[in-house]
Amino acid sequence: MLKKIFKTGELHLWSHTKQKMRDKHPLYYLFWECTLNCNFLCKHCGSSAGNTDCSADQLTTDEIKNTFKEISDNLDATKIMLAVTGGEPLLRNDIFEVMKYANNLGFNWGMVTNGFLVNEDIVRKMKDSGMSSIVVSIDGIKETHDNFRRMPKSFDKAINAVKIIKKANFVTDLQITTSVHRKNFSELKEMYQTFLPLGIDSWRVINVDSIGRADENKDILLKPGELKRLLTFIKEKRKKHKDVDIKYGCTGFLGHGLEKKVRDHYFFCNTGITSASILYNGDIFVCPNVPRQPELIQGNVRKDRFSDIWNNKFKFFRDKNRTSCNDCQNCEHWENCLGGSMHLWDFDKNKPKMCHLEYLNK
Repeated sequence: MLKKIFKTGELHLWSHTKQKMRDKHPLYYLFWECTLNCNFLCKHCGSSAGNTDCSADQLTTDEIKNTFKEISDNLDATKIMLAVTGGEPLLRNDIFEVMKYANNLGFNWGMVTNGFLVNEDIVRKMKDSGMSSIVVSIDGIKETHDNFRRMPKSFDKAINAVKIIKKANFVTDLQITTSVHRKNFSELKEMYQTFLPLGIDSWRVINVDSIGRADENKDILLKPGELKRLLTFIKEKRKKHKDVDIKYGCTGFLGHGLEKKVRDHYFFCNTGITSASILYNGDIFVCPNVPRQPELIQGNVRKDRFSDIWNNKFKFFRDKNRTSCNDCQNCEHWENCLGGSMHLWDFDKNKPKMCHLEYLNK
């Protein structure tokens, strides 16, 4: 249905569809932040993972299994993609036990990993547990990536992870995600020439946003001219390559000149509308990158049934005016932008941390 709408290019139809999704709120995408433990201390981490050991607070094996069972009993698991994130998911010893259980309940699932712990045995477990997609994060060439991720040899490990997963030939989407910052911006062409021959299915290219640990390292954020060149790069490479899905991330409305040129769809922040998350401690939330203010947490699976919370709460997130202010609502692009991505909304100042259109026009 959505693909047909995207092909029409009719923004009024897309606006109508967004309202229908707010009203019906079908759950299509569920993040499970399985841990905040991490073997890296990346300079841009939106969750500031790896600073402390969260093992004592994270959900146990039985708790998360029971949660997935409850969801499958009350929602259609076959229509829900489970996206396992962290921290580093491979630090959980029970990760494949849990995900094999979830897969047997009908869920499709994928994982985001830094690739450092991936080996032949891990790949066998991935395959056995029914994994259908994987994202390996690579943020530059060799020293640039290693320095950004604060881990020696992490580039070589990540590339090797991609190679052995590709050789095993069991996932439907093998993706590299690259966070572009001021230190690796000059390596875009070299990354393109390095990554595509690996046989990946998609390359997701995003700019570092001012969230989490990146708020402490603002010198890594792209300048307006660099963001323009990044989007032009993606636009040109998408025209050239049809066999690899090269795309920009989900953050920010970019204007009619770039929407659907750097990604397949019009901008829409669907957090709390068709996507949600279960955080490491059981909190029921939206996109894990959204500020975790207490009033935004919808419940906790240790005391609440996820399906009840999904069906009856999240009202703020499904309100068209959830991220609104005078400047935004007076903008000619309000209907298409709706205040931008919620993870970039400044709840204290009631305004976007960054308006992509303003930034691109500087």
